[in-house]
Parts: sequence; structure tokens; C-alpha cells
Amino acid sequence: MSRNLVELREVTMRFGGVTAIENLNMALPERGIAGLIGPNGAGKTTVFNVITGFYKPTEGHVRFKDRDITGLKTHEICSLGLARTFQNIRLFYNETALENVMIGRHVRRTHRWWETVLGLSGARQEERDIRAKAEQLLDRIGLSAYSGEKASSLPYGAQRRLEIARALATEPEFLLLDEPAAGMNPQESLELMNFIRQIRDEFDLTILLIEHDMKVVMGVCEHIWVLEYGKLIAEGDAAAIRSNPRVIEAYLGEDVNNAAD
Repeated sequence: MSRNLVELREVTMRFGGVTAIENLNMALPERGIAGLIGPNGAGKTTVFNVITGFYKPTEGHVRFKDRDITGLKTHEICSLGLARTFQNIRLFYNETALENVMIGRHVRRTHRWWETVLGLSGARQEERDIRAKAEQLLDRIGLSAYSGEKASSLPYGAQRRLEIARALATEPEFLLLDEPAAGMNPQESLELMNFIRQIRDEFDLTILLIEHDMKVVMGVCEHIWVLEYGKLIAEGDAAAIRSNPRVIEAYLGEDVNNAAD
């Protein structure tokens, strides 16, 4: 029986007089693919920001591998094995695809940056290793053809994958994807679902995604949480969410049934 890799316990996040998340409890089992859905303003991205250390919750705790990570800095949380992408793609557009992945890989380096500048042998070797591992990663996810191209010149779908590749370069155990299907056509969305399953299996990941494309959510997620105004209103597998009257009324409408087509 798999254990829970990540847990949110009674998490509340307030901004002044506005409560963005209220008493949220979530538990993500190892190697699962889960979804977090809800209308705009429901608090989904706030949940991501709390988990990854951009925000410290007003109340409650976040646990990763049975360790309380509440209040840790973002780089500390990343080094523990959590990585994320963003709703709006955040790449280094003037750098190549390979360089973008290498930047992600630097979170695992052991030498200081100035040791590389001074040309110390150990630092130079580590930089060569970082390059080699970045090249291998690009090859594994089908982006090796773009290795030397600037990120700005890549097709949109490839940019999405590159951002995921950069996150994978940090060697995460838990990967958070913020609207990975945004801007994709139906064929690209189908390919994305297969890609998410692929990286879960190949990299032994637990994945949580925020997504508005219900075909993607229902097609790839094994468990789904639904937020409305910062409160959890439903959770379960795709079939349970699809048939939940409160979810349909609050958010999904006809889309939830069409998502199975």
C-alpha cells in the first residue's frame, strides 16, 4: 500500500481580510496523478504557492515525506524534491533549450558558482556532468532536436515540454503542473496526457496538476479535488466528480459529461 507523499493539514491562507484557502486537507499518495480544479479565483494557484513555499500559510501545515515543510524557502523545498511549472510559461527565452535544462540542474550541484569561474577542476567536471545529464533529459522527453535552439524559437507545445524538462532536471519526487494544457489544441492535449503518464512512470513521480481542460483532467487524473471560493467542495475519482451535483452546479456544467466523449 502506497504512503502519502504530500499532505496539507487544515491549511488556511488569508490576504488581509480575504480568505483564499480555508481549512484545506489534501493527501497525495506516492506515484499518483491528481488534479485540482475549480473556477477562476477558487484558490488553486494559492495552493501551489503554499506547497512550494511562495506563501507561508496563515494556519495549518504542509508535510512532504512525513516532514513538516511549512515556512521553508522555495529553494529549500525544491532541494527536498518538489518542482513546479507555471500557468504562464517561464523560460529563459534568450537561452537555448539545453541551457534552460542545465539551469534547472544547477540546484543539485555541489560546487559554488565562483569555483566554476576560477576554473577549478572539480567544478569544471561537475559542469560537464550537468551538461551531459541535461542532454540525456532532452533526449528522454523528445526535445533533443531543439537542444541548440533558443527557447523563444520553439513551438508552443515544445516550450511547455521544455519547462517541464527544466523542472525534471531538479530531480523531483513531486511535480506540480499549473495548467499544462493551456493554449493547446485537442491533438496537443491528447499528446500531453500521454506525456504526463510517461514522465510519471519513467521518473517515478507523484504529479498534481491544475487544469481547466476537463478532457485532460478526466483523462489522466486518478483523484481530483474541487475548490470553490477556497473551500473543498468535492473529491474523488473522475466518475465521482463527473456525477457530483454540487460540482456540476458550481463549475463543470455540461463540460463534465462532455469530457468523457
